[in-house]
Amino acid sequence: MISSPMAWTLRLCAVAGLAISGLWAAPAFAAGAMMTGGLTSQPIGHYDFCKANPGECSIRPSNLAPAKMTDAFLRKLVSITAKVNAAVKPMSDYDIYGKDEVWAYPDKGVGDCEDYVLEKRRQLYRMGVSLADLLITVVRKPDGEGHAVLTVRTDEGDYVLDNLNDKVKAWDETGYRFLKRQAIDNTGRWVSIRGGQQVLVGAVQ
Repeated sequence: MISSPMAWTLRLCAVAGLAISGLWAAPAFAAGAMMTGGLTSQPIGHYDFCKANPGECSIRPSNLAPAKMTDAFLRKLVSITAKVNAAVKPMSDYDIYGKDEVWAYPDKGVGDCEDYVLEKRRQLYRMGVSLADLLITVVRKPDGEGHAVLTVRTDEGDYVLDNLNDKVKAWDETGYRFLKRQAIDNTGRWVSIRGGQQVLVGAVQ
Protein backbone atom coordinates (compact mmCIF):
# COMPACT_ATOMS: atom_id res chain seq x y z
CA MET A 1 0.00 0.00 0.00
CA ILE A 2 1.05 3.59 -0.50
CA SER A 3 2.85 4.31 2.76
CA SER A 4 0.28 4.97 5.44
CA PRO A 5 -0.94 3.67 8.78
CA MET A 6 -3.21 0.64 8.81
CA ALA A 7 -6.41 2.58 9.46
CA TRP A 8 -5.73 4.90 6.53
CA THR A 9 -5.12 1.90 4.29
CA LEU A 10 -8.40 0.30 5.27
CA ARG A 11 -10.31 3.51 4.52
CA LEU A 12 -8.58 3.74 1.18
CA CYS A 13 -9.84 0.39 -0.10
CA ALA A 14 -12.89 -0.05 2.10
CA VAL A 15 -15.40 0.10 -0.71
CA ALA A 16 -13.45 -1.94 -3.25
CA GLY A 17 -15.57 -4.34 -5.23
CA LEU A 18 -18.85 -2.75 -4.15
CA ALA A 19 -19.60 -0.78 -7.30
CA ILE A 20 -22.99 -1.55 -8.81
CA SER A 21 -23.22 -2.97 -12.28
CA GLY A 22 -25.72 -0.29 -13.16
CA LEU A 23 -22.91 2.25 -13.01
CA TRP A 24 -21.14 0.69 -15.99
CA ALA A 25 -21.21 2.96 -18.96
CA ALA A 26 -19.02 3.98 -21.82
CA PRO A 27 -17.43 7.40 -21.30
CA ALA A 28 -19.57 10.11 -22.87
CA PHE A 29 -16.55 11.82 -24.43
CA ALA A 30 -13.14 10.66 -25.51
CA ALA A 31 -10.43 11.23 -22.94
CA GLY A 32 -7.32 13.18 -23.71
CA ALA A 33 -3.88 11.75 -23.12
CA MET A 34 -2.03 12.63 -19.93
CA MET A 35 0.92 14.96 -20.34
CA THR A 36 3.92 13.24 -18.81
CA GLY A 37 7.23 14.73 -17.79
CA GLY A 38 10.67 13.27 -17.21
CA LEU A 39 11.86 10.30 -15.21
CA THR A 40 10.96 10.41 -11.54
CA SER A 41 11.41 8.33 -8.40
CA GLN A 42 10.03 4.82 -8.25
CA PRO A 43 7.56 4.09 -5.44
CA ILE A 44 9.15 1.98 -2.72
CA GLY A 45 6.44 -0.65 -3.06
CA HIS A 46 7.19 -1.05 -6.74
CA TYR A 47 10.93 -1.11 -6.08
CA ASP A 48 10.47 -4.03 -3.67
CA PHE A 49 8.07 -5.72 -6.10
CA CYS A 50 10.74 -5.45 -8.79
CA LYS A 51 13.36 -6.98 -6.53
CA ALA A 52 11.04 -9.95 -5.98
CA ASN A 53 9.96 -10.08 -9.64
CA PRO A 54 12.91 -8.74 -11.68
CA GLY A 55 11.65 -10.19 -14.94
CA GLU A 56 8.53 -8.03 -14.73
CA CYS A 57 10.44 -4.79 -14.31
CA SER A 58 12.90 -4.95 -17.18
CA ILE A 59 10.44 -5.27 -20.06
CA ARG A 60 10.79 -2.84 -22.94
CA PRO A 61 7.60 -3.18 -25.00
CA SER A 62 8.27 -3.18 -28.73
CA ASN A 63 4.87 -1.77 -29.62
CA LEU A 64 4.45 1.66 -28.03
CA ALA A 65 1.30 2.60 -29.96
CA PRO A 66 -1.80 3.14 -27.81
CA ALA A 67 -4.44 0.41 -27.85
CA LYS A 68 -7.30 0.86 -30.29
CA MET A 69 -10.47 1.79 -28.40
CA THR A 70 -13.44 -0.18 -29.69
CA ASP A 71 -16.71 -1.26 -28.12
CA ALA A 72 -15.24 -4.72 -27.67
CA PHE A 73 -12.11 -3.37 -25.98
CA LEU A 74 -14.16 -1.19 -23.65
CA ARG A 75 -16.30 -4.19 -22.71
CA LYS A 76 -13.10 -6.09 -21.95
CA LEU A 77 -11.89 -3.31 -19.65
CA VAL A 78 -15.23 -3.13 -17.85
CA SER A 79 -15.36 -6.91 -17.48
CA ILE A 80 -11.86 -7.20 -16.03
CA THR A 81 -12.48 -4.29 -13.67
CA ALA A 82 -15.66 -5.82 -12.29
CA LYS A 83 -14.20 -9.32 -12.16
CA VAL A 84 -11.10 -8.36 -10.17
CA ASN A 85 -12.97 -5.93 -7.92
CA ALA A 86 -15.42 -8.68 -6.99
CA ALA A 87 -12.80 -11.40 -6.59
CA VAL A 88 -10.41 -9.56 -4.27
CA LYS A 89 -11.34 -8.65 -0.70
CA PRO A 90 -9.85 -5.33 0.41
CA MET A 91 -7.31 -5.80 3.19
CA SER A 92 -4.36 -3.73 4.34
CA ASP A 93 -0.76 -4.75 3.83
CA TYR A 94 -0.34 -4.69 7.59
CA ASP A 95 -3.11 -7.22 8.07
CA ILE A 96 -1.80 -9.44 5.28
CA TYR A 97 1.96 -9.16 5.74
CA GLY A 98 2.45 -7.45 9.09
CA LYS A 99 4.02 -4.39 7.45
CA ASP A 100 3.07 -1.46 5.24
CA GLU A 101 3.85 -0.93 1.56
CA VAL A 102 3.85 -4.39 0.02
CA TRP A 103 2.90 -4.65 -3.66
CA ALA A 104 1.92 -8.18 -4.66
CA TYR A 105 -0.53 -10.15 -6.75
CA PRO A 106 -3.69 -10.91 -4.73
CA ASP A 107 -3.40 -14.65 -5.29
CA LYS A 108 -4.97 -15.39 -1.92
CA GLY A 109 -8.03 -13.30 -2.71
CA VAL A 110 -7.08 -10.32 -0.55
CA GLY A 111 -5.13 -7.16 -1.27
CA ASP A 112 -5.04 -3.40 -1.33
CA CYS A 113 -5.16 -0.86 -4.14
CA GLU A 114 -1.86 -1.65 -5.86
CA ASP A 115 -2.67 -5.35 -5.74
CA TYR A 116 -5.91 -4.80 -7.66
CA VAL A 117 -3.90 -2.82 -10.21
CA LEU A 118 -1.31 -5.58 -10.59
CA GLU A 119 -3.98 -8.22 -11.13
CA LYS A 120 -5.92 -6.22 -13.73
CA ARG A 121 -2.66 -5.48 -15.51
CA ARG A 122 -1.70 -9.16 -15.47
CA GLN A 123 -5.04 -10.32 -16.83
CA LEU A 124 -5.18 -7.73 -19.60
CA TYR A 125 -1.59 -8.48 -20.59
CA ARG A 126 -2.45 -12.16 -20.87
CA MET A 127 -5.30 -11.10 -23.17
CA GLY A 128 -2.82 -9.45 -25.53
CA VAL A 129 -2.76 -5.83 -24.37
CA SER A 130 0.72 -4.30 -24.54
CA LEU A 131 2.37 -3.36 -21.24
CA ALA A 132 3.05 0.03 -22.85
CA ASP A 133 -0.71 0.58 -22.50
CA LEU A 134 -1.11 -0.83 -18.96
CA LEU A 135 0.52 1.60 -16.56
CA ILE A 136 0.49 1.50 -12.77
CA THR A 137 -0.35 5.05 -11.71
CA VAL A 138 -0.14 6.93 -8.42
CA VAL A 139 -2.85 9.52 -7.77
CA ARG A 140 -4.18 11.73 -5.05
CA LYS A 141 -7.87 11.52 -4.17
CA PRO A 142 -9.94 14.70 -3.66
CA ASP A 143 -9.66 14.25 0.12
CA GLY A 144 -5.86 14.21 -0.11
CA GLU A 145 -5.32 10.50 0.39
CA GLY A 146 -2.95 8.59 -1.85
CA HIS A 147 -4.26 5.89 -4.17
CA ALA A 148 -3.20 3.71 -7.11
CA VAL A 149 -5.06 2.93 -10.32
CA LEU A 150 -4.35 1.30 -13.66
CA THR A 151 -4.09 3.69 -16.60
CA VAL A 152 -4.97 2.21 -19.99
CA ARG A 153 -3.61 4.13 -22.99
CA THR A 154 -5.84 4.13 -26.06
CA ASP A 155 -6.04 5.99 -29.34
CA GLU A 156 -8.97 7.88 -27.83
CA GLY A 157 -7.07 8.92 -24.72
CA ASP A 158 -6.20 7.53 -21.30
CA TYR A 159 -8.73 5.63 -19.19
CA VAL A 160 -8.64 4.47 -15.59
CA LEU A 161 -9.45 1.13 -13.98
CA ASP A 162 -10.12 1.61 -10.28
CA ASN A 163 -10.85 -0.72 -7.38
CA LEU A 164 -13.17 1.90 -5.86
CA ASN A 165 -15.50 1.92 -8.86
CA ASP A 166 -16.45 -0.60 -11.55
CA LYS A 167 -16.95 2.12 -14.13
CA VAL A 168 -14.15 2.70 -16.63
CA LYS A 169 -13.61 6.46 -16.68
CA ALA A 170 -11.62 8.93 -18.70
CA TRP A 171 -8.65 9.89 -16.52
CA ASP A 172 -9.70 13.55 -16.40
CA GLU A 173 -13.19 12.62 -15.19
CA THR A 174 -12.06 10.77 -12.05
CA GLY A 175 -11.52 13.78 -9.79
CA TYR A 176 -8.03 12.50 -8.97
CA ARG A 177 -4.77 14.43 -9.07
CA PHE A 178 -2.38 12.35 -11.20
CA LEU A 179 1.19 12.30 -9.90
CA LYS A 180 3.34 9.63 -11.56
CA ARG A 181 3.07 6.45 -13.58
CA GLN A 182 5.19 3.79 -15.23
CA ALA A 183 7.05 4.79 -18.37
CA ILE A 184 5.57 3.34 -21.53
CA ASP A 185 8.93 2.05 -22.80
CA ASN A 186 10.32 0.44 -19.64
CA THR A 187 8.29 -1.35 -16.96
CA GLY A 188 10.87 -0.56 -14.29
CA ARG A 189 10.91 3.22 -14.78
CA TRP A 190 8.47 5.93 -13.74
CA VAL A 191 7.65 9.37 -15.16
CA SER A 192 5.99 12.38 -13.63
CA ILE A 193 2.60 13.61 -14.78
CA ARG A 194 2.51 17.30 -15.56
CA GLY A 195 0.16 19.28 -13.39
CA GLY A 196 0.51 16.82 -10.51
CA GLN A 197 1.41 17.78 -6.97
CA GLN A 198 4.20 16.62 -4.74
CA VAL A 199 4.03 12.84 -4.48
CA LEU A 200 2.79 11.65 -1.10
CA VAL A 201 4.16 8.12 -1.30
CA GLY A 202 7.35 6.47 -0.24
CA ALA A 203 9.77 6.55 -3.15
CA VAL A 204 13.27 5.48 -3.99
CA GLN A 205 15.32 8.60 -4.59
